[in-house]
Amino acid sequence: MPQNIRNIAIIAHVDHGKTTLVDAMLKQSGVFRDNQVITERIMDSNDIERERGITILSKNLSLFHGDLKINVVDTPGHADFGGEVERVLKMVDSVLLLVDAFDGPMPQTRFVLKKSLDLGHRPIVVINKIDRPGARPEQVVDMVFDLFCELNAAEQQLDFPIVYTNAKAGLATLDLTDSAENLAALFQVIRDRVSPPQVDPQAPFQMLVTSIDYNDYLGRIATGKISNGRVRAGQTVAVIDKHGKISKGRITKLIGFEGLQQSEIKEALAGDIVCIAGFEEIGIGETFADPDHPVALPYMDIDEPTLSMNFMVNTSPFAGQEGKFVTSRVIRERLQKELRTNVSLRVEDTELTDTFKVSGRGELHLSILIEHMRREGFELAVSKPEVILREIDGVTCEPMEFLTIDVPEEFQGTVIEKLGVRKAEMVAMHTMEGTNRLEFVIPARGLIGFRTEFLTDTRGTGVLNHTFHEYAPYKGSIPGRKNGVLIALENGETVAYSLYSLQDRGILFVGPGVRVYEGMIIGEHAKQNDLVVNACRGKKLTNVRASGSDEAIRITPPRTLSLEQALEYIDEDELVEVTPSSIRLRKKYLDANERKRYEKNRG
Repeated sequence: MPQNIRNIAIIAHVDHGKTTLVDAMLKQSGVFRDNQVITERIMDSNDIERERGITILSKNLSLFHGDLKINVVDTPGHADFGGEVERVLKMVDSVLLLVDAFDGPMPQTRFVLKKSLDLGHRPIVVINKIDRPGARPEQVVDMVFDLFCELNAAEQQLDFPIVYTNAKAGLATLDLTDSAENLAALFQVIRDRVSPPQVDPQAPFQMLVTSIDYNDYLGRIATGKISNGRVRAGQTVAVIDKHGKISKGRITKLIGFEGLQQSEIKEALAGDIVCIAGFEEIGIGETFADPDHPVALPYMDIDEPTLSMNFMVNTSPFAGQEGKFVTSRVIRERLQKELRTNVSLRVEDTELTDTFKVSGRGELHLSILIEHMRREGFELAVSKPEVILREIDGVTCEPMEFLTIDVPEEFQGTVIEKLGVRKAEMVAMHTMEGTNRLEFVIPARGLIGFRTEFLTDTRGTGVLNHTFHEYAPYKGSIPGRKNGVLIALENGETVAYSLYSLQDRGILFVGPGVRVYEGMIIGEHAKQNDLVVNACRGKKLTNVRASGSDEAIRITPPRTLSLEQALEYIDEDELVEVTPSSIRLRKKYLDANERKRYEKNRG
């Protein structure tokens, strides 16, 4: 049985076409009926994944090619969800490394490839989007080979097969000069070059838990590859935790994968990927084993969080008006529920009963959690993200990021200058037809607030990607936001007449007819200091009218900040108020006198 199974993960940088390739593999393996209506990016199952076009959660599926069963894991392409990738690589026997035929290897490519090489996997390199204008597949192959050498790949790993694909059209070829009609070449390479699972069906049962899901009816559901033996529904098994403690329990449900669907099965053999329900306390990295021979598999560590922020109860004058869940108790319960499946997340209580310290792998990791919460009806306030410092050999160290920037030549001087102030060190520079690729190592806190500035400086033409690099000695202070903010003087509704006169003071974040409150941030000041302004003052009416005396009021459209932009923008004494229908910026202390007292104590 294991000879007819191939377990593979698809790894790549964000937007290089992983999920599109999975779509094409599903269609050509006969998972769907001919007349079945199929959406694009089938594997991106939740709303946020579909809206943003990125994969956030790793997902399993199985498909058949002839007599061969291929278990495929679609992994996230963004470094902030690296915890999802690290876990699933333990489940598979090889990886498809997908690389864009124009972009070449990007930071996340380096991150996930290193993880898979360390585990001894022999990757299959897939050069995707060969139909893209400006595609340079031969050069990209050379870049991939250089990356393998840089990551100290073994000799066998350097002998990787190369498949050229157009995932959107469902085409694959081993030679660019040959025409392709389908993905047959890719399926054949998987059959020939991916080794069957190295398992023993006759040995005592063992399975490492690499993924956790949660169901209100079944409780925790543990997913993993059966390393040895066989397992049946209703069987009693031992659970060995990371400290070696052994407990026993009964499998209430055994679930296998058929295409995109999960179906209940009675028995599974070594080499297959299955889900087991019936164990409420099971965690990532723990082992299911035969109760008569309880032997643990090597425990799997997940990289620790690098960024934290405070989640707190919303205390603004508008609190409770837009959200259903507003108290500290329900926020705590929601965060604890997230910990069941989000293995890279950490939640700690603070001295304040209404504030929780939440740590994750990056701004996007935490902002996706906030976005999920606001869509579920939660209302909360969050503080500025802060990096997590560590003490290593008596030296204070901070997380460093590997930053890759693609920027037109005319803007590269400005970008290099801005990054120099943020303690970035350039490590490489490559020229690509009018665009330069710049590579830096930069403190993670140096990137907070940089993306918006970068897009403005490059007029939206620059592309920025980064991934965790290492912990290094603290680099010293980094200047924060240069400009102050415009703060609302009183509660009320903004008036076009007032906003018109405030335009010269800076950039507005709100338009006319918007409800504001004292201490709310309504714009960016053109100077370095904060300025309290009255945006609710209407024009005084008189009986005197004269031709031409009234100016036409023209207001520049306000700058609307997304959740990520808002989190990057705020300073230490500011918060982002998040509700199901609004994202507002505010001062931590709404009263002007309290703000003065805070500044005096801080100074």
